Amino acid sequence: MTDTTEHAAAAPLPHVARLEFRDLRAALVAGWQDFRRAPQFGLFFSAVYALIGLGFIVFHAGTVMWTFAMSLGFPLFAPFAAVGLYEVSRRLERGGAMDWYKVLGIVIAEKDRQIPWMGAIIVIYVLFWSFLAHMIFALFMGISNLTNISTSYEAFLTPSGLTMIAVELGVGAILAFVLFSLTVTSLPHLLDKEVDFVTAMLLSFKVVTTNFVVMMTWAIVVAVLTLIAMVPLFLGLLVVLPILGHATWHLYRRALI
Repeated sequence: MTDTTEHAAAAPLPHVARLEFRDLRAALVAGWQDFRRAPQFGLFFSAVYALIGLGFIVFHAGTVMWTFAMSLGFPLFAPFAAVGLYEVSRRLERGGAMDWYKVLGIVIAEKDRQIPWMGAIIVIYVLFWSFLAHMIFALFMGISNLTNISTSYEAFLTPSGLTMIAVELGVGAILAFVLFSLTVTSLPHLLDKEVDFVTAMLLSFKVVTTNFVVMMTWAIVVAVLTLIAMVPLFLGLLVVLPILGHATWHLYRRALI
């Protein structure tokens, strides 16, 4: 695959724009249009997410080893699937050739750039999040009587259980906010420009803090649509994720100018 160098040359850091709610709507509309113009790519790359979700069901998400393996594998491979969607939108935007050879060539070429570092950061973050969640559970529920929590929920209705749930939700919300802020524009930025992953993450965080209300609305939209798409055996992800992936590219283009 020879078409693997279509990246912009190093350039000054972009300016963080002020976003409005109409920018979110425009990004979603553009994402839908990109999906309609090249559905084969959207279905292909989103299948990665759907298959991983189905894998959790087939191989029993409750099995520790399978859950651990897939939880580590997902953050490593998912960014490359997202990059595929961004590349399709970039080509549609620039009028580039839309063939599998060139699109997949760009995705494969990313293994030698900054995307693997982003995947590693996400893996470490997920591991820390998991460790923290288990530690909080142990702090509040460790001294309670042994209970099979998969069949009995009485332990969660105790004062310790309710406090534990509140703390887990609070800590989870903070960690989710940080992860969202660091990645929302950094992945498309790394594809589009010659920039290091730390700079891309810091700029992504600045986009969120500069446009807090708008970007939090975007986070809610992504979360709600993804949750709805997961209900029918993750099959809804085949349509929802390509639209959100393409829309993220267009939101990035509006946020960093």
